[in-house]
Amino acid sequence: MSLLGEKQKTIKEECRVSGVGLHTGSSVNVVFKPSAENTGINFIRVDLPSRPVIKADPAHVLVETPVPRCTTISYDGAMIHTVEHLMSVLRGLGITNLLIELDGNELPGLDGSGADYLNLFKKAGIKEQEAQAPFYRIQEPIGVELSGSSIYVFPSDELKISYLLDYPHNMLRSQYFNITIDPTIFEREIAPCRTFCLESEANELKAGGLGKGANFKNTLVVGPGGVIDNQLRFPDEFARHKILDFIGDLYLLGMPIRGHVFAVKSGHALNLRLLKKIVEQKEKYSRKGIVVGYDIGDKKEIDISDIMKILPHRYPFLLVDRVIEIEKGKKGIGIKNVTINDSYFQGHFPTRPIMPGVLMIEAMAQTGGVVVLTNEDHRGKVAFFMATDNVKFRKVVTPGDQLMMEVEVVKDRTKIAQVHAVGKVNGEVVVEADMIFSFTDASYLDL
Repeated sequence: MSLLGEKQKTIKEECRVSGVGLHTGSSVNVVFKPSAENTGINFIRVDLPSRPVIKADPAHVLVETPVPRCTTISYDGAMIHTVEHLMSVLRGLGITNLLIELDGNELPGLDGSGADYLNLFKKAGIKEQEAQAPFYRIQEPIGVELSGSSIYVFPSDELKISYLLDYPHNMLRSQYFNITIDPTIFEREIAPCRTFCLESEANELKAGGLGKGANFKNTLVVGPGGVIDNQLRFPDEFARHKILDFIGDLYLLGMPIRGHVFAVKSGHALNLRLLKKIVEQKEKYSRKGIVVGYDIGDKKEIDISDIMKILPHRYPFLLVDRVIEIEKGKKGIGIKNVTINDSYFQGHFPTRPIMPGVLMIEAMAQTGGVVVLTNEDHRGKVAFFMATDNVKFRKVVTPGDQLMMEVEVVKDRTKIAQVHAVGKVNGEVVVEADMIFSFTDASYLDL
């Protein structure tokens, strides 16, 4: 299922839940409130005098935590433990903006899965907002390894997870589960899967003063003879729960990822190492001036800020002010408002300014670049203007004119694309040309 063009979402109505934390055993009350576009997922510790806000963000992930076997976020000394099940449900439902008020330091464990959270939000209702939901598409293979466990992620237009579980217990040997995540599949196949541990691990946690809120109903405790005082919801529920945790941990990026994940025996520690690597890759591509994974959704126009997310060009050589009509990967109309303040007029016929013909061609080429790079097949690429043919200059363009550039893709292949471009002023053709682009990976732009 493609998520292209997905909108941001919040809940329709305030809702609440109470329970105890799996590790601390502390009672906690949680209120979920709708939140505005582009605000993200924010937790507020209302039990503390300063009411600190902790945003779900990589910068707030606490790696060295007093509570193991869960994911903790922290800001200004305030902590919230076991956020992964809730975060996983938010990712699964596509909820991007939410305010979460809680009066304790750990979210309630409920039944040990994400099902109760999911049902709570569905009952409250999920509201689609106007803004496009951001995402990050993995651009190059990335991976982490630790003590025989590993996670590798490869570029993909969806979130696919292939997970292999292998514990030293006959019930937990070589469980493999493979899934492509969308809201329906998440609700049916992942959300109901509960946390688990070996009986020996449970005893160690209890001895260390943890696992105070865990019991045989909200945790699958596996003894020598199997699951104690409980029954599996799926034969491979253990592997599925690991996927639930993974989705929640990675949603702390602040946006969903798209990629094909291959994970072997991984847990929170390795998930968070991968999160750090993804942040580094994302920042690397952002430094190029390209937000890789940017998608225009169902927009029919592209403003200058979005053009700068598609093209690496910057002032004074960015010659497209706006794309007023776009059919992704096929055709578009760009405009260039020609003004006396354009830098080239200082030396090009300064007593009678005329826009240089080569810059008219360049402006059309940049419009063509926007059009071809909105094709999903060229995501994460840079388009190089390689050749031009059949160039005709028919009229001069002067300050005060608006150059309207109509571009249509004639041929589009993996490595090259050919476009036909026509420039007009007041409906009259002033320039036209055929152009050829080639594509290379955006890593070419690395500093």
